[in-house]
Amino acid sequence: MFKRLLRFKNILLVVFGLMLVILMLSLGKAYDKDELVYGVTFSVKQARHLGLDWQKTYLSILDDLGVRRLRLSAYWDEVEPQPGEYVWSDLDWQVSQATSRGASVILAIGGRLPRWPECHFPTWAADLSKEQRQAKLLGYLKVAVERYRGAAKIIAWQVENEPFLNQFGECPNLDPDFLDQEIALVKSLDSRPVIITDSGELSVWIPAAKRADIFGTTMYRDTYSRFLKSYIHYPISPAFFRFKQRVVGWFAKPEDWIVIELAAEPWGPTSYKEMTREEKDRTMSLTKLKEIIEFSRQAGFRTFYLWGAEWWYWEKEVNNQPVYWEYAKTLFGK
Repeated sequence: MFKRLLRFKNILLVVFGLMLVILMLSLGKAYDKDELVYGVTFSVKQARHLGLDWQKTYLSILDDLGVRRLRLSAYWDEVEPQPGEYVWSDLDWQVSQATSRGASVILAIGGRLPRWPECHFPTWAADLSKEQRQAKLLGYLKVAVERYRGAAKIIAWQVENEPFLNQFGECPNLDPDFLDQEIALVKSLDSRPVIITDSGELSVWIPAAKRADIFGTTMYRDTYSRFLKSYIHYPISPAFFRFKQRVVGWFAKPEDWIVIELAAEPWGPTSYKEMTREEKDRTMSLTKLKEIIEFSRQAGFRTFYLWGAEWWYWEKEVNNQPVYWEYAKTLFGK
């Protein structure tokens, strides 16, 4: 009797597994290539880290690549270097240059924003209590939204970056109640949608998606883990993302689902300025870039913001390796 029950249980598990695989393969829509929309994330900090003229890099992204969709960051430590003293000149210039070319902008605001170390708090905030820091952060958010809500080409506010990914970055643990305060404040000041982002491979999405007007996922295939001190290739298919979106959709109803960070640069134990070509190729080569572009198309999303435009430019200008830059042109219609 026991053996029969065990055999029946195993049969049920196999049937359930097959049904799950079939469901994953059938869910969602893979868009045709001519339906896809591409943009980039641009970081002044990253361009400076690479030793680039960040303004020249930015204009080349707009004019040579032809990018017309951007995600920019209002880094708290750069725009409020001293309490109550704001410096907007660099961000004003970025928004102005995008606007003059008809490019749309997602403006990321908050303490946790794109690029390592993830949290970009001003040095003066280090000695504040949690409550004091949060109050100052809300003040910065209010000033930022009030300054740029008159910019017609800003299409959405991204509040914080992957806030539920506590295991990554040099950041304090997430306070969900405070995140809700941030979102509520932004919504009280402007009617444009709020984007909340999360890791595609390491997070469950539901807490982020429930708070989002637009939900943005990251999408990586090859990474390097500082914790494990090893390279990782995620053994997932595009159907994983289609399945995940469908399941999360039972609990959350954002207006849109986008890929806010599509891997398009190397990831290793050190800065790619210091990597050999072989080390870079472990996580990002031209072949891998083309593969992830096709992978992402099949994952059921239409809009993608690529992660690595500064690197493409650095490879072209510093290393005389324009292949990534030239391939990127094909994505943006150049």
